[in-house]
Amino acid sequence: MFSYIHIALHLLVPLAIAWFCFRADWKRAALIMLAANLVDLDHLLASPIYDPGRCSINFHPLHKMLPISLYGAMMFLPWKPVRYLGIGLITHMLLDALDCGI
Repeated sequence: MFSYIHIALHLLVPLAIAWFCFRADWKRAALIMLAANLVDLDHLLASPIYDPGRCSINFHPLHKMLPISLYGAMMFLPWKPVRYLGIGLITHMLLDALDCGI
């Protein structure tokens, strides 16, 4: 049941951020932030692909600290699509960290 809540949060939180923070451009912001969920494609490199007890942070290649720091830097770049993507990626990592008890 918790995994359904986790997946729902990966959809609802970016939508809420786009709506409340980027109202004038919320549809584009939401679409780009939702696209950040594609970062989970790195789960395909793990065996098993899905393990409900595994912490994604520092396990999957795109969920390690170096990429996460780059995602954070993206949030401060002046080009809006890159900023939206950075916000979406950091939001994704924070939601994944909730599963880890971090």
